[in-house]
Amino acid sequence: MAILIGDTAPDFTVDSTEGPIHFHDYIDGHWAVLFSHPKNFTPVCTTELGYTAKLKPEFDKRDVKVLGLSVDKLEDHGGWAKDIEETQGAALNFPLLADTDRKVATLYEMIHPNADNSLTVRSVFVIGPDKKVKLKIEYPASTGRNFDEILRVIDSLQLTAKHSVATPVNWKNGEDVIIASSVSAEAAKEKFPNGWKEPKPYLRIVPQPRG
Repeated sequence: MAILIGDTAPDFTVDSTEGPIHFHDYIDGHWAVLFSHPKNFTPVCTTELGYTAKLKPEFDKRDVKVLGLSVDKLEDHGGWAKDIEETQGAALNFPLLADTDRKVATLYEMIHPNADNSLTVRSVFVIGPDKKVKLKIEYPASTGRNFDEILRVIDSLQLTAKHSVATPVNWKNGEDVIIASSVSAEAAKEKFPNGWKEPKPYLRIVPQPRG
């Protein structure tokens, strides 16, 4: 069965470049990003891992643990990590899982037979501290992901988890947000005492809450 937003992220234990990872223990109490790569020593994956390594301080700031996944052998990861550092200017600084038996890829339905019978597509799962899936995105093997967008979505997920708001199209951290439809007018007055713009009764715009 497909993993849907709101489902508990399946647990697993697998070897990685940083030793054995018991997933639920590793991410316990933190946000997490789990993303798969079709194959080691491939050009698009090399650029993605290098850029993600450069973004490590941004993920840390948001209390996000990042894990990459490949179905290649652990011993192959080391040589690839050297290539990533040489060509992308950033050393691998997060675990790269060695899912050689495709157990994790199968659990998370990362292999799409109509695309490729053996390689994973570029799947992304954002998982909250409650171990629930908050976001899933899938890209074909030929298209590199936009990790700036993944950070933007995490900002939205973390903000909306804490406050009764939603984020509009193309929203970036610091911009105005929308009062959630589930918040009544009376409750909105308490939550947002400084008021809001209301071009339509269902569209209530307020500055981004802080704290």
